[in-house]
Amino acid sequence: MRLRAAHLFTHASPSVPALIDASLFGLTDLLGSSASDVFVLAQADVAENPLQPTPLIALLVLGIALLLVLILWLKLSAFLALLIVSVLVAATSRLVNPAAVPLTQVADTIVSSMGGALGFIATIIGVGAIFGAILEHSGGTQSLANFLVRKFGAKHAPWAMLLTGFIISVPVFLDVALVILAPLLYALARDTKRPFLHFGLPLVAGLAVTHGFVPPTPGPVAVAYFLGVNLGWVILFGVLVGLPTALICGPPLCIWLSKGVEITMPEEEFVEESEVALPSVGFILALIGLPIGMILANTIVEQYYASGLPEGLTRQERGAQLSALLSSSPLPMQLISFLGHPVIALLLSTTIALYFLGTRRGVDRETLLEISTKALGPAGIIILITGAGGVFKGVLAATGITDAMEIMFADSGISVLLLAWVFATLIRIAQGSATVAMLTAAGLMGNFTVGMTQPQLALIAVAIAAGATGFSHVNDSGFWMISRYFKMSEGQTLRTWGVISTCISLVGFSMAAVLWQFFG
Repeated sequence: MRLRAAHLFTHASPSVPALIDASLFGLTDLLGSSASDVFVLAQADVAENPLQPTPLIALLVLGIALLLVLILWLKLSAFLALLIVSVLVAATSRLVNPAAVPLTQVADTIVSSMGGALGFIATIIGVGAIFGAILEHSGGTQSLANFLVRKFGAKHAPWAMLLTGFIISVPVFLDVALVILAPLLYALARDTKRPFLHFGLPLVAGLAVTHGFVPPTPGPVAVAYFLGVNLGWVILFGVLVGLPTALICGPPLCIWLSKGVEITMPEEEFVEESEVALPSVGFILALIGLPIGMILANTIVEQYYASGLPEGLTRQERGAQLSALLSSSPLPMQLISFLGHPVIALLLSTTIALYFLGTRRGVDRETLLEISTKALGPAGIIILITGAGGVFKGVLAATGITDAMEIMFADSGISVLLLAWVFATLIRIAQGSATVAMLTAAGLMGNFTVGMTQPQLALIAVAIAAGATGFSHVNDSGFWMISRYFKMSEGQTLRTWGVISTCISLVGFSMAAVLWQFFG
């Protein structure tokens, strides 16, 4: 699918294009168009179309520049930074677009955008965090890792760690999983007499791929919501793209990059294995697969009924008609739809986990309450950042910036898939946070995805995830966490993890581009 053609650029003040071209790290150069060609308005068209993209794009660029200043220089939290930028962009938008949100309605726009984003996303992230916490507390993570290491054997243990990371990162946050599995990495290095990075780098590669590509992790859940795509489609394409990406960027690449990187693991890092009986690995795999399977089953049912809907419906009309069809469907179909809703699927799985991994194993109620409450701490931060991302997306639409973006790139001939990846990549490189990059890119893609099918939207979500996962460097908190736990210097982390994350981004996007040939 190509961007719709429009010829609205023929004239502009040279100062504005210069400002835009100097910002966003030369966005127009990367996309194959010069700033002087892209940011020009036709005087004849302005009379017909009152929306003038150039000042709105300039406002967007200034907003993103301010976001970077607040996060990188002033060290403000991403939540506050996104809210401040959203308010300032909305409040000043009437200066360049008379049809933008009125000053008196800016606060209401902020509140409604935050509420709309959090209704679905907060529930998924909150319940998912508790699910991951009880899985970690019960030893399920270690059980799965130990099982895979035994099955693969010491010789192929790096592949076991890659697969462990890929599976565990579905319910468990990346940083938590790294902390949990670090002792196992130390033990493997000690027992096999092989370099620590032979196990550590494949683990974080697997963790990073699933964390970015496969719901119910926070980033892809938020992107799926913003794009209006069924979570089952994102899971399906996230796995189809993510698994081969992890294999390609796995042990062979990791081991090759680790050559010449000497690190010393202190003796106190080696910990003894716990004598507490670990839960069955079969049960752990079934528990992780249960919500995914239910969500995919619901997607199949929805796709079956959606295939009979007429073409040309808006997203809202299509959703309303699909809901009516499901409501009048046979009871078994209604049960699949009910149980397969992401909220119900995760809630059911979490309840099962609390009972079988908690109560049945002798964990008292107070401890379970403490585990659940503690899990909501980091989840709350992510929820608020996601909500602020929803605010930014709402402001982009209310001010006309998303319309301006569509006009700006309408005649460029650039694939929408590439555009999604570029947006996420540039924002990721600029400010470091993968979550912020995904949220911002999803907001910028608002008008480009109108009329797309669910598989196409899911591939757009995967492209955004690929862009936001790559190019990890010193402004990324994950970069420093890996550097700290793997005892590497900044240069060593750049030569290893920085390259691996970039390969994940490039390979992931390439895989999505291949699938786009069939679904795009």
